[in-house]
Amino acid sequence: MKSIALRRRALLGLTSGLFGLLSMVPLAAHAAFPDKPIKILVPWPPGGATDQVARILVQPLTQALGVSVFVENKGGAGGNIGTQAFVKEKADGHTLLLATSSTNAAGVHLYANQGFDPVKDFTPVILLCNIPNIMAVPANSPWNTLGELMAAAKKAPGKHTYGSAGIGSSQHLAGAQFKTATGLDINHVPYKGSGPAAVDLMAGHIDMMIDTGSLTNIAGGKLKALAVASKKRIAALPQVPTMEEAGVPVLASAWYGIMLPANAPTEVVERLNKEIAKVLNDPDIRTRLQNVGAEVGGGSAAEFSRFVLSEIKRYESLVKLSGAPKE
Repeated sequence: MKSIALRRRALLGLTSGLFGLLSMVPLAAHAAFPDKPIKILVPWPPGGATDQVARILVQPLTQALGVSVFVENKGGAGGNIGTQAFVKEKADGHTLLLATSSTNAAGVHLYANQGFDPVKDFTPVILLCNIPNIMAVPANSPWNTLGELMAAAKKAPGKHTYGSAGIGSSQHLAGAQFKTATGLDINHVPYKGSGPAAVDLMAGHIDMMIDTGSLTNIAGGKLKALAVASKKRIAALPQVPTMEEAGVPVLASAWYGIMLPANAPTEVVERLNKEIAKVLNDPDIRTRLQNVGAEVGGGSAAEFSRFVLSEIKRYESLVKLSGAPKE
């Protein structure tokens, strides 16, 4: 009987040890983040500024995190379709959102039902950059200055068009601000993203766009830059005046950041913030971002969270001032 009791105690000890080991498996797996490829979801079609910023991150993040990082574009409805899909993803750090001021700050004031809460459904990770909007026209446009554009639009009310990445996008709001500041009658043509809008702009199907992703096409001679909607001239276009210098007091830009779904683990947020901050401080990456007109960001997740809250409030008054209708 004594030997049976000893065997039972030994078996219980072994079982307890096995359960202890099994209970550690999820912790070990969690500590191994990342343990599979990471997707950066871009809620806009390829070709626009959001897509360009995301793709600049792919290679350095792949090297930093030791797993494959890739971009998935899911455009439509002013960035809302992709963002609606994102908030349903697991908050384990393996799906990142390339969040923008359009979707995560302005949209709540432009859509009666955006399909997500810009605060409760996200975990901010880091601010990537801010890009000022540029008034661009086709390369063969007869206008070479903002004054010439405004004179032509004044002579033919309702004839000219400006494109955007969709309702609530930075291009839409910048165009609405421009109309309010100048009193011009120009028509808004929304697209599913700035990439498709830029294609039509280069083809001459629309007359102008106040865009954040035009620099590549401007440098390639496919578009002309007439003015920059920033406080000062940008390094990439030192010869192009600000809108204020051209007589129109319009300031318009878009910010871009990385977010996770709500309730993401703190250690995952901190790891991603740390690695992305290193990427943003890399001289080559900073140059690549500056070449698309970006002012490079950074900072802590808490700072980004506070920034987003302040931007949601700021865009409430900006949307009202722009006169953009609520959809």
